[in-house]
Amino acid sequence: MSKLYLVPTPIGNLEDMTFRAIKVLKEVDLILAEDTRNSGKLLKHFEIATHMQSHHMHNEHKTVENIIKRIQSGENIALISDAGTPAISDPGFLLTRACVENGIEVECLPGATAFVPALVNSGLPNDRFIFEGFLPDKKGRQTRYLALAEETRTMILYVSPHKLVKTLAEFVQYFGADRQVSVSRELSKLHEETVRGTATEVLKHFEAKPPKGEIVVCVAGKTITKEKRKDDE
Repeated sequence: MSKLYLVPTPIGNLEDMTFRAIKVLKEVDLILAEDTRNSGKLLKHFEIATHMQSHHMHNEHKTVENIIKRIQSGENIALISDAGTPAISDPGFLLTRACVENGIEVECLPGATAFVPALVNSGLPNDRFIFEGFLPDKKGRQTRYLALAEETRTMILYVSPHKLVKTLAEFVQYFGADRQVSVSRELSKLHEETVRGTATEVLKHFEAKPPKGEIVVCVAGKTITKEKRKDDE
């Protein structure tokens, strides 16, 4: 039976590509790629000759119906993003939902995603956590911060480098100067770096050294006082 494959791709280091991912991409009838130029380099490196089609946030609403029809007609199709696992702050959810609604099998391969190594190496509690992805740019940003200020689980966010200093300053404002923060940059790449400390300490670090590259930020949750815990009980 034909199906949709969600195939993770390396977030930086090509050696993180799995044997299974390569096999699937070679065997499917079509690869949906967020950026065919970027993915073309990946496919060339692993000698994958499968035809590609563009599938990104600006056209996915228009392409989903046709893709569903192609799978129903017997084609196996794989979806990849520029880096990491599809649908994690990347296109993929709409197509996956449509497949599920139409009784089409969806298989997601395990593989690279940026937030897992960032969380694990942060040193912050990882038994319970929430993934926020990218925060709203303007509308709803303050509302989101006010809600997150009460969150007790470790929080994971994706932040673009030119917004990191602003975001860290907002952490100080909404979470407090002493809230523990971990910023992982360029994970799996040559210049991988993780900076840990209080929100104030990490802010000062990146004010003095403007960041570059892909960034994942982990923030400790709000500490519950003994008095508050007793009240909840």
